[in-house]
Amino acid sequence: MHYLILAIFCSVSVAVLLKVARKKGIVIEQAIAFNYIVAISWCYFLLKPDFKGLSFTDYFLQSDAQPIFLTLGILLPTVFVFMSKSVEYAGIVRSDAAQRLSLGLQILAAVFLFNETLSHLRIVGVVFAFLALGCLLFKPAGNMENATKAMIFLSLVWLGYGLSGILFKMIAKMGGAFPTTLFISFVLAGCLIFMFLLFKRTKWTVPSLVGGIILGCLNFFNILFYIKAHQHFHENPTLVFAGMDIGVICLGTIVGALFFKEKISKINALGVLLGITAILFLFYENLFA
Repeated sequence: MHYLILAIFCSVSVAVLLKVARKKGIVIEQAIAFNYIVAISWCYFLLKPDFKGLSFTDYFLQSDAQPIFLTLGILLPTVFVFMSKSVEYAGIVRSDAAQRLSLGLQILAAVFLFNETLSHLRIVGVVFAFLALGCLLFKPAGNMENATKAMIFLSLVWLGYGLSGILFKMIAKMGGAFPTTLFISFVLAGCLIFMFLLFKRTKWTVPSLVGGIILGCLNFFNILFYIKAHQHFHENPTLVFAGMDIGVICLGTIVGALFFKEKISKINALGVLLGITAILFLFYENLFA
């Protein structure tokens, strides 16, 4: 349970950092690029990836995990591009909703890909989770311009975040081999985002470097604790998928209200209560059985 709580805390901290980034002169794209250098460093020195006596290139070409780290390495930076485009065309509220509602895709994977059997209590918890998400993400919004582009990028955000969560669960199932797969994923993601920025001929800034170092620490431990949570609840991936989404948005709503004076409507407050109820239903069998 504590791994999931730490992952939620790190995830919300990342969101807070991104929220204040512009005011601090941080270019988000650059911070994300530097973040991968930090994540690679943490992964190498803390988790000590084992290439089984092979060179990086040989392991890359021969590993059975190649489909996973190739997909994740490409997905991690591109989903950021999808998110930025989604925010541009559809707005923050709808984009955040698309990200969080990827929970549906992850729960389908839990049942059909990871063979989880949902108890009646957890089915009720999942229903409450979606009700909570609907209430927490509810905000009045105007009509979308460029509706076609908006729907395309909203769909890509939904698919991208859903797949990345599923892939991290697959990495968690690797046991002692997961550090190597995670390391290669970070290397690939870092190479892609740096190539993208060099193609754009970006002008590098010191605040972005500092922001990237902080972001890299938070992002690495967010992913690490998320994987550890999946390893702890290895037979119940729904607990982690749903607990993470509900926990992040509940804590994010509270932090936004307390520190950024964001208004919480009655429907949003109801969402927090429904989220807590969902978590109790989802985790009841683990906490009280």
